Amino acid sequence: MAKTKDAKNNLGGLDALSVKRLVGAASDIALILDDEGTILEVMAQRPDLGSRGTREWLGRPWVQTVTVESRQKVESLLHDAQAQADATVRWRQVNHPGPDGDDLPLLYSALRLAQDGAQGAKGRIVAFGRDLRDSVALQRRLIESQQAMERDYWRYREAETRYRHLFETTAEAVLIVDGATQKVLEANPAARALCGTRRVRLVGAPLSTLFEPVNAERIQNLVAAARTVGRQDALRARLSSAGDEVLVSASVFRQEEAAFVLVRLMPVRTEAPAPARPRQGGASPSTGETSADAMLQAYLRNAPDGLVFCDAAGRVLMANRAFVTLAQLSAEEQLRGQPLDRWIGRTGVELGVLIATLRQRGSVGLFVTTLRGEYGATAEVEISAAALQHGDESVLAFAVRDIERRMKPDSRAASLAMPRSAAELTELVGRTPLKAIVSETTDLIEQLCIQAALGMTGDNRASAALLLGLSRQSLYVKLRRYGMVSAGGDDDEAAT
Repeated sequence: MAKTKDAKNNLGGLDALSVKRLVGAASDIALILDDEGTILEVMAQRPDLGSRGTREWLGRPWVQTVTVESRQKVESLLHDAQAQADATVRWRQVNHPGPDGDDLPLLYSALRLAQDGAQGAKGRIVAFGRDLRDSVALQRRLIESQQAMERDYWRYREAETRYRHLFETTAEAVLIVDGATQKVLEANPAARALCGTRRVRLVGAPLSTLFEPVNAERIQNLVAAARTVGRQDALRARLSSAGDEVLVSASVFRQEEAAFVLVRLMPVRTEAPAPARPRQGGASPSTGETSADAMLQAYLRNAPDGLVFCDAAGRVLMANRAFVTLAQLSAEEQLRGQPLDRWIGRTGVELGVLIATLRQRGSVGLFVTTLRGEYGATAEVEISAAALQHGDESVLAFAVRDIERRMKPDSRAASLAMPRSAAELTELVGRTPLKAIVSETTDLIEQLCIQAALGMTGDNRASAALLLGLSRQSLYVKLRRYGMVSAGGDDDEAAT
């Protein structure tokens, strides 16, 4: 700091009261110390600092009013101030313990003042403090924002991994087309096999070139119409490579400002008509029943709602394409023989209660529950079910409808809501044993408490276990039991 020759003349005439005001105005808080570091006076400019217990510092050594990790910094400040009056002023962050458990962060510098103008006399030490609470709050919000961005980034990576796996393993031929240029951007293995070409030749080619010239204009119109209305029904077209006839459907999705078209190719299989069986009595065969059965089977296969048939034990016998999609699987064969509660139901007893009710009443409607996909995605679904008799065997038929779009937008309050209402539970009285109802209610409350604890601790399982009064191992067991363990859950457990 540059010193002027007239500094003594300009400031030498200040009285004690003026010096005190000057010291107070130069900082948020100022401490007057003796040569041993004992606090003689505290001058706080901000009224809220008085509520932090600053008046209790009077008469105590400065080093005893700070937290343990700050004591060495205070000793260093006192040493620098006592060693040389003209030493360069250094600033150190020091934390004082607060009455409410939050530390009071202050930025201090210390300066030694001589008495009576004598250089060797024993003088006072003035510690100037600046309040850092606003800076610390900004730093904390910055760290929380960085952590939120990191969590969003990893959720995006997980979603991208699921999409890529589903795109590459699905048996349905799918193309991603640029909506503006109508050029193929991506093609899954099923589409490359159907078109009879390699990925290098397929990606970047105009979509219309994949079909015979007579169908090129129709394909272009299909994509253009899909961009206008968002989705377009399938039309028949013939591929130029193998000459196979396919059904081409298109739907549009947007990413940032660009529009992309998802094109699905479904081979058209021509089957020879089955020979008609003559009626008894020589009557001519009737095609009404045959066509009705064929239409019913076609509806079951292509219905927008998921349809699944199970045996009496709840194991899947068959399912349509919509349910395979909801379960995030690529083929119906992956469902057959598997227990249905692997995908349907919030708890281990919920599907059992549904099946028990179905056996007693014969049919159940508007049963709201959760469907869990193979890759962890969940959706609110509504189930209608009926018990059928197929020969000597009992078959349970379930119609599963995705009602996620009806639900309110995601919020923390919505995520912590009870999965089942009290009215839904009381409807089970008389049809389900009380023991099963109480068991399900206990499981639901336990899940709710675990979700709340994980939300309060930012998904820190060790802290959540402390909040719940559980050991970490017990918490991990419950997380696995309720299907709440993410893909990296075992790694987290091992790391702890």
